[in-house]
Amino acid sequence: MSRFADALRGLPAAQKSAKGAPAYSRFVNRGLGRFLAAGAYALKLSPNQVTIISALCSFAGIAVIAVVAPSVPMAVAVCLLLVIGYALDSADGQLARLTGRGSTAGEWLDHLVDSGKLVSLHAAVLVSFYRFFQLPPAFLLVPLVFACVATVLFFGMILKDVLRSAPPAATGRPSVVRSLVVVPTDYGLLCLVFLLYGLRPVFLVIYTLLLVANALFLCAAVVKWFRELAARP
Repeated sequence: MSRFADALRGLPAAQKSAKGAPAYSRFVNRGLGRFLAAGAYALKLSPNQVTIISALCSFAGIAVIAVVAPSVPMAVAVCLLLVIGYALDSADGQLARLTGRGSTAGEWLDHLVDSGKLVSLHAAVLVSFYRFFQLPPAFLLVPLVFACVATVLFFGMILKDVLRSAPPAATGRPSVVRSLVVVPTDYGLLCLVFLLYGLRPVFLVIYTLLLVANALFLCAAVVKWFRELAARP
């Protein structure tokens, strides 16, 4: 208990900047991750072990999407697995910063899991649409396009930070308004949307609207990131 309390006291100083973070990731997921990071510290887990547990939770939820017919209990199970997996995804980094055990290999593993679950999640939705939704074939393009948009957005964001010779320092308070505006791009929101998976027409509408919002954000982000990188020597 003492280790858990000590970790909770130390974790607020081990946070990344919230600048640019969407609302769920900033206000909900980071807090959940803090408690899980404290628990992992109490159990003497390594950051990489937390990453692996996160992957197991996320991919278990993704597997359920692909193989189980949509229903309310199924939707609750999927949502819980994805939400816990995402919270653990925050916990591994917080634990690494708290303990000073962060490493390049650990960061690579974290990004590898993130990229894998992004593609797999939408691929599982595609399989589920085909097996259980009885949709016109054109609707199968929605998860396929969503997978492409999510992958390009994630890769562009990561590569942009890698190519910057000196990432800009975070200054001032992160904007709450911006966090709310970009919430449709929040992976955490996507996890919560699966709570509606048992209501197939409702889920289909919301999932499609999220695709549109993410595609528009990607178009704007690509222009912004290209200009930022082009302005550098």
